[in-house]
Amino acid sequence: MPKTRFSNITSGVSRWSIRVTGWLAAILCMNAMGQTPEAPSPASYPLQLSEIRVRDPFILADAASQTYYLYAQCGNRRRQDALGLGVEVYRSKDLVRWSEPQLAFERPKANFWGGVDIWAPEVHKFGDSYFMFVTFPGRQGGRGTQILGAERPDGPFRIAGVTANTPPEQQCLDGTPWVDPDGTHWLVYCNEWTTVRDGTVRAVRMADDWTARQGDSVLLFKASEAPWVRPFKPGGAEFVTDGPFLHRTRTGKLLMIWSSFRKGGDYAVGVAESASGTVQGPWRHAAEPLYGEDGGHGMILRDFSGNLLLVLHQPNGGNRERAQLLKLKEEDGRLVVER
Repeated sequence: MPKTRFSNITSGVSRWSIRVTGWLAAILCMNAMGQTPEAPSPASYPLQLSEIRVRDPFILADAASQTYYLYAQCGNRRRQDALGLGVEVYRSKDLVRWSEPQLAFERPKANFWGGVDIWAPEVHKFGDSYFMFVTFPGRQGGRGTQILGAERPDGPFRIAGVTANTPPEQQCLDGTPWVDPDGTHWLVYCNEWTTVRDGTVRAVRMADDWTARQGDSVLLFKASEAPWVRPFKPGGAEFVTDGPFLHRTRTGKLLMIWSSFRKGGDYAVGVAESASGTVQGPWRHAAEPLYGEDGGHGMILRDFSGNLLLVLHQPNGGNRERAQLLKLKEEDGRLVVER
């Protein structure tokens, strides 16, 4: 894959930094004069999470703007997941009230490999730029994850490169980033069960600017290795991996949450721990799922007060999917959902 740069993204960073600095200066000036910035109008945040259909929800807590951003592919809201319009973003100041959506990424109508099914957008900030990791169909090898970049959390996000960032010989989805303590950048993703039957989680090294793979991917684990996982269909031999997300605990343990179908139940979120504390593992699976009530594809959010939240969609079908925010706590290096 040829190496490209987010030149069209980073060229405006200095101008954006000046605007942010000026805004902060104005806030400090008002505070010094005994004034406070005007509170957001309730009319700007008219929605509750119960009103927003979203599969594979991802929330970015953006410290620079003290704003939460919820990302969803445009078809979620219209209950037509194959519209292929792009990715929308909702804003919130308190995780309770949310804005109407605005378009953060518009799928190009020409000269783009990605098809209309848009899955699992998530956004991370590295340095001064924001990176969106999102899955598309459409290439010869099947689905793949593409990395996009922007100067702002609400976009517009732009594509770098002419092909997916996951390996072309694998049908891949749900890419998520991680940086190990030695600075190694990884793209962690699922190799889909539809082609390998026993779905896997794999990782491939990335350039520090997230634009190019470096070397071959490595196998982290297979779905069937987790003791809580059942076949996708009763009596079958196909096992699902979905939605990996990595989390470093306060005690230094590296954990991964991921989704599949649990024994005696439906869609669920499990936890694995890396014995080495790095992406390459080996990974040891908890005996029981972290959450098993027909919800999954989760991520872990630390809110502006320092609280941990498990964010997932539930239920897992019927056009009734909603983002659920569940309180998490760490106990002896383990994750526990607070009841």
